Amino acid sequence: MASPTSGNVRFPWQESENNDVATEATSMAMPVAWLGRTSTDDQQDPTLSLPRQLNSARNALPSNCMIVAHFYDIESGRMALEDRGRGHAHEAFDIPIARDGGIQDLLAEAKRPDRRFVAVVCESVERVARRTYFGTKVEYELEQAGVMLLAADEPMPEFGKPSTGRAQKRATPILTRRVKQAVAEWYVLQMLELSWDAFCEHTEQGWNVGKPCYGYRAKRVPHPVEAKRAQGRTKTRLIPDPVEGPAVTKIFELRAVLRLGYDAIADRLNADPEKYPPPKPVDPRRALGRWSGSAIREILINPKYTGYMVWNRRSTKKGGRCNPPEEWVWSKHPVHEPLVTKARFEEVASASKQGSRAKPGINRHPQAKRVYRLRSYVVCDMCDRRMHGKARREVPYFACESDMRHHRDRRQWYADHPKSLWVREDDLMEIVAVFFADHVLGPQRKAALRSTLTAEKTPPPAVVRLTREIADLERRRENLMTQMEEFAPTGDPEADADLRERLRRRFAEVTREHKGKTTEVANLTAQNAVDAPDAPELLEELPTFAARLWTVPDDLLRELFDSFNLEIRYRHTDHSVIVRVTMKESSMPVIKAVTSKIADTPEGVSANDSAFLVPGAPCRIRTCAHGSGGRCSIP
Repeated sequence: MASPTSGNVRFPWQESENNDVATEATSMAMPVAWLGRTSTDDQQDPTLSLPRQLNSARNALPSNCMIVAHFYDIESGRMALEDRGRGHAHEAFDIPIARDGGIQDLLAEAKRPDRRFVAVVCESVERVARRTYFGTKVEYELEQAGVMLLAADEPMPEFGKPSTGRAQKRATPILTRRVKQAVAEWYVLQMLELSWDAFCEHTEQGWNVGKPCYGYRAKRVPHPVEAKRAQGRTKTRLIPDPVEGPAVTKIFELRAVLRLGYDAIADRLNADPEKYPPPKPVDPRRALGRWSGSAIREILINPKYTGYMVWNRRSTKKGGRCNPPEEWVWSKHPVHEPLVTKARFEEVASASKQGSRAKPGINRHPQAKRVYRLRSYVVCDMCDRRMHGKARREVPYFACESDMRHHRDRRQWYADHPKSLWVREDDLMEIVAVFFADHVLGPQRKAALRSTLTAEKTPPPAVVRLTREIADLERRRENLMTQMEEFAPTGDPEADADLRERLRRRFAEVTREHKGKTTEVANLTAQNAVDAPDAPELLEELPTFAARLWTVPDDLLRELFDSFNLEIRYRHTDHSVIVRVTMKESSMPVIKAVTSKIADTPEGVSANDSAFLVPGAPCRIRTCAHGSGGRCSIP
């Protein structure tokens, strides 16, 4: 066959003016390739759709045409043309059609001189592509190669008819095809717009999509549509899980307050799997049976824990990749019970690379010069944030430098926070050593603990602050109620309605804020509660010895502190320090193993009690809340 003229499709019987040759061509079987496509595999049944498309194309072809090649794909017709035909979705189905390739293979063979076909047929032109540009591009590339694109729902050319020298009329069929392509693209775009609006409204009403995230359970509600309700279909709202919910709150606290890294948080949760059960993936085969850094990250970046319903966080058409936060769709108001405040979520989300390393030793950063042995354990009691190590004249300190970006939900007291406050690490280390000597490893630990438990406990400063804020919110709510009750019409109905609506919205906002802070106070109170009856019995299981904590190797020291969940809170207002450790029956095997390891280490044991004190300068903390009995020198 001679090379076709660019832009014109000619068949063998059109290349000759000899009527005998043309007559002979009428008895030839014209080879045709079939092109099929179904949408994504979760939208259609390819085992039914593709054979139906093939039968439609075969029935529409003239009797002297024969399909000799089959090209089909299972993918979206809105994909970019260069990405089409490269998937493997067809391998998951038992499709009774031998596949010669996808659309890329079709275009490649069409350009070869030894191609097996002279035309391509499809059920409908929108099967080629759902975008007019890509559909016409495929048609143009086939025409340039001398291959005609046919559609089963369009008039077929008169194959086998002798040429009269006139080209077949194509103007009207092309117009019809372009209109159909435009309508198909419009239909898809309209359906996408309607679907988007429906999902936005679905989100606004608080309905969840997919499996509930860790920390919540599904509250199933019968579907509002009667036909779907008859099929047993339901819609889902989120309610807190009594066990997993507090674990989520704890994760955000460890990240925002102690600024721990993902792996460090996972290690702390894995130490008590009964209280913090690990998440279970949708596919049980992927379950690790423990917390991992990636699982912690998935929780910290999920905004649903703020009580708002959020949709469009991930793009299914991009392989599940996360969309930018500005593309997320939020409900206007909280629609389920929050596990963390929105301000804390934004604080965690905006802080990049803030986590504390879980591994001991010096940081791999080239500017790192020393090891801070109490790294990640010291917290500023004023702002509830982890203090970080800094050095001044070769002396290690822990510092807290205020930043309004981290305190957007605490503006009422932020002004009282110093721009920076410092405390020496050796002073803190002395207090910790004496605390472990008196309350953990010393012979009088049981009596010291009972004395601490029976002493009058003052609420933490955070609880006192929140209590003041709750009282202020109650006062503001009462004022709003008074304004609504004493509302005097101005004579302008629109202005009066707008003012009533603004008062109503403001009252709802204050009520939600009041509920959030009340929940936070309850959580803090529960966290500070001490289980007095069990603690003395657990202490009896530990060995008794005098430990030289400042000489214990760094890796072993961190094991000790982590096993006890050590927390050191520095109060700048009265220059005091509170040391808190947690012992639970589930963590006792780890605690006993670490303390026994230190007891068996020569450099970790001393023969006299004075070894508990760090040699050198006296303690510069004015008030030591460790019950040292005067061992700490106070200037």
